[in-house]
Amino acid sequence: MTTTAAVVWGRTEQQDFRARVRGCLLGGAVGDALGAGAAGRPLAELRRVHGPEGLTELAVAYGRRGAVTAATQMSLFTVDGLIRAQVRRDTGAWHPPTDIHRAHLRWAATQRDWGPDERRRDLGWLAREEWLYARRDPARSCLTGLGDDILGTLDRPKNPAATDSGALVRSAPFGLLVGWEPQLVCQLAVECAAQTHGDPVAYLSAGALAVVVHGLARGDSVDGAVRTAVEQLAPRPGGTRVVEALEAALAAVRQGMPDAERVTALGAGEDRAEGQLAAAVYCALVGEDVRHGLRLAVNHDGPSAATGAVTGALLGALHGETALPPAWVAELEGRATVLELADDFAMEMTQGAALHGPGETTSGWLDRYPRG
Repeated sequence: MTTTAAVVWGRTEQQDFRARVRGCLLGGAVGDALGAGAAGRPLAELRRVHGPEGLTELAVAYGRRGAVTAATQMSLFTVDGLIRAQVRRDTGAWHPPTDIHRAHLRWAATQRDWGPDERRRDLGWLAREEWLYARRDPARSCLTGLGDDILGTLDRPKNPAATDSGALVRSAPFGLLVGWEPQLVCQLAVECAAQTHGDPVAYLSAGALAVVVHGLARGDSVDGAVRTAVEQLAPRPGGTRVVEALEAALAAVRQGMPDAERVTALGAGEDRAEGQLAAAVYCALVGEDVRHGLRLAVNHDGPSAATGAVTGALLGALHGETALPPAWVAELEGRATVLELADDFAMEMTQGAALHGPGETTSGWLDRYPRG
């Protein structure tokens, strides 16, 4: 896999990139947490309990306000894998899908084990974060796809019939590879999604999300980023349904005031990847601000945490961290971990050459992100 030439980063560009990385990861987590409070509860119940607008603030889930689901857990391990792929590039053994797979296997271990195995020096720092060992309703396809060490590929994918959003919700971080061209971002996200989700609708939805985030992180509009994603998917086998879902989201903007019924009509009511993607894109397009967009995203009968997580990642990449509702960020579970990982990612992508090199073997960075 070949990327573009190295990006030359000025101070302003670095600051903007860091803000968008933080925004994407924090936004996804905040949307996930907001949606977790609505998960499993129909819209009618949300309106009866919380008022005619439904859920408008963080609610208790998993015993606390601000708790996140497996969507955030897996997204963090996606970022960990991307950093470690860059670090391993020094060795000449560079195959990002393998590094992402290893990262997701580390996540899968958190779903089986009581806590981190301190004897393993290859874990890196993220897999030692004990709060990540809580099981938060992971998609069954993610657990089965990562139930062994075999790497699923596009030729031989895991779970060939899986169409749910389990791969979609962990794929926004691929779009933060702003030095790559859109087609390479899409291809990497697609290959990594096929490690657990083998239906083209699922893995191409993941690729489309990555391309949209990529456009936003580069400063494009939501509309422009979605059209780039459509261009990437149109020629791919099986891409028609995802393209139609994205085009429906763009068309829905002109069909009247946004409401829960319109979000549901785009596919939010079912756990299908293309519907969740379309609903999230629509909420990002019509949201008056991040708060409004996320509230719109989670009030429906479907998997609210998934819609919220994808919408939050889009809005965070678009506006940066300072646009996120501060009260929600303050209560977010694992906020310090999310911020630390976001800053590490931004530093690796902008200043990696100063952190490690082919002859470097004792760097503290390599303790955090081992090459093994």
